Amino acid sequence: MSARFGRVVPAMITPFAADGSLDVDAGVTLARWLVGEGAEGLVITGTTGEAPTITDEEDWELWRAVAEAVTVPVVAGTTTNDTAHSVSQTRKAAELGVDGILAVTPYYNRPSQAGIAAHFAAVAECTDLPIVMYDIPVRTGRKINTPTLLELAQIPNIVAVKDAAGNPGETAKVIAEAPEGFEVYSGDDTFTLPLLAVGAVGVISVAAHWSIPEHVAMFDAWDAGDATKAREINAALLESYDFETGDAAPNPVPTKAMLRTLGLPVGEPRLPMGPTPDGLEDRAREVYARLKQT
Repeated sequence: MSARFGRVVPAMITPFAADGSLDVDAGVTLARWLVGEGAEGLVITGTTGEAPTITDEEDWELWRAVAEAVTVPVVAGTTTNDTAHSVSQTRKAAELGVDGILAVTPYYNRPSQAGIAAHFAAVAECTDLPIVMYDIPVRTGRKINTPTLLELAQIPNIVAVKDAAGNPGETAKVIAEAPEGFEVYSGDDTFTLPLLAVGAVGVISVAAHWSIPEHVAMFDAWDAGDATKAREINAALLESYDFETGDAAPNPVPTKAMLRTLGLPVGEPRLPMGPTPDGLEDRAREVYARLKQT
C-alpha cells in the first residue's frame, strides 16, 4: 500500500545553537542526513520538534530551509490551541513550499468534539495543502473521537491521521469506515506494527532518527508478507522505543542526546524540556550499538 508522505517519516527534532537560538544550518544538515539514511518524508515543528517553544518567525525560517533542502515530502506542524493563529501559520507554510500540514488537536483548552471538528475544518478551509490530523490525547487532553475523525475525513484535503491514541481496535474502525485513500500513520513507535496489521500505511517516528534502515526493513518485510521477519525487526527496535522518552528524559531529550553521539550538532532542548540527565549519552551509545549488532 502506498503512503502519500512515505512509510518511514521521522518527526524531526529542531536543532538549537549553544545560546539556544534556532540553528537553521544544522536543521538542513540533519534533514539531508535523515533522507540519506532512507527517510521517505519528514515532519518538522511537531511535538518532537519542540513546536510550543518556537516563534512564528523561527517556524517560517525552518519551513523554508528544509523544504528547499530535500526532495522528499515535508510536512509542517503549523497549529496550536488557537484556531485563528493556526490558520495564519498554515497559510504562511503554504507560501514557503512545504508539502503538507500536521494539525494537532487543540491542547489545554479541552474543547468539545464540535469545537475540535470546527478547528480542523477551519485549518483545512484556509489551504489547498493536504492535512494530517494529529490525535495524541495524552498530550492534548482530548481524543478525536471516531465519529469526529470520520466526519473530518470527508473533507477533501484532510487526507490522514497521525494516530497516537493507543487503541488499534478503534483505529481499525476508522480505516474500515473512512473514505478510500484516507491514510493512517502510526504516531507512536510502540504501536507501529500493530497498526500495520489493521491497515496503517506508515509511521511518523521518533526512534527513526537513528533507526531508519531498520524501520525500512520492517516495512519491506511487512509489505512482502513476511510477518515473522517484521516481528523480529520490531523486537530489535523495542529498546529504541523505550529509550526515546521517559519521565526523567521526555521526548525529545533522548533523541537530541543520541544525535549528539552520532556527531550531529543539534544542541540541547529549550526549557521546559531540559536538562539532559547525566549518563543519557552513554545509554544512547549502548542502545545504538546493540541495535546495529542485530
